[in-house]
Amino acid sequence: MMIRIGNFFFHYRNALFPLAYLLLFLNGPGLFSDYWIAVAVGLIVALVGQALRALTIGLQYIIRGGRNRQVYAEKLVQGGIFAHCRNPLYVGNFLIILGLGIASNSRLFLAAGIPFFLFAYWAIIAAEESFLRGKFGDEFTAYCVRVNRLVPSFSGLGATLHGMQFNWRRLVSAEYGSTYAWLAAIVLLTLKHLWTHGDYQLHPGVVWTLWALLLLDTAAYGTARYLKKSGALKTA
Repeated sequence: MMIRIGNFFFHYRNALFPLAYLLLFLNGPGLFSDYWIAVAVGLIVALVGQALRALTIGLQYIIRGGRNRQVYAEKLVQGGIFAHCRNPLYVGNFLIILGLGIASNSRLFLAAGIPFFLFAYWAIIAAEESFLRGKFGDEFTAYCVRVNRLVPSFSGLGATLHGMQFNWRRLVSAEYGSTYAWLAAIVLLTLKHLWTHGDYQLHPGVVWTLWALLLLDTAAYGTARYLKKSGALKTA
């Protein structure tokens, strides 16, 4: 059952997940009395998630994004951060989502959105691991014995980082879209807080700075997209 649910979420996640993100912008009981604390804490948590994703992709990317929106893998990637955690990209995703939830300062999202994403990612991981076990057999079983599913092991991390070359082009090519989306969401959530608390007109400098950050974020997205489409980010 869980595997079928995971395949469903994997197939339709690009349509379902954005709908869940809309919960971020609904008003609800707050986590903190000061929304700036929520934004600061949420940003830190999201940055930790993004750093994990960046480190993972920069060292050894896993081509497991699916084929025709179905779970697929060309090979069993076991190097880089995948030598320390079987699903570091999903862990990074969840930390980013958790960070956005905290930044929204909404108990509603933490009560509804976070459980939804926890269940969805758990089901997707179950579906992916079922596929990998069927395709790679004993090799995947041995990998599961050595490496935790979600909790990263820091043993030997220094040797991993020292022994591999970081691929910046691959990182930009793979991450520019999702990074743009969550950074823009943080800015928009902050603007929403200013508006709903009656501070929008009281702090014009802060408001203009936030709009400038959103413009800069959009410009960076456009530049990265152009570089990718032009082939400038291709690696040998």
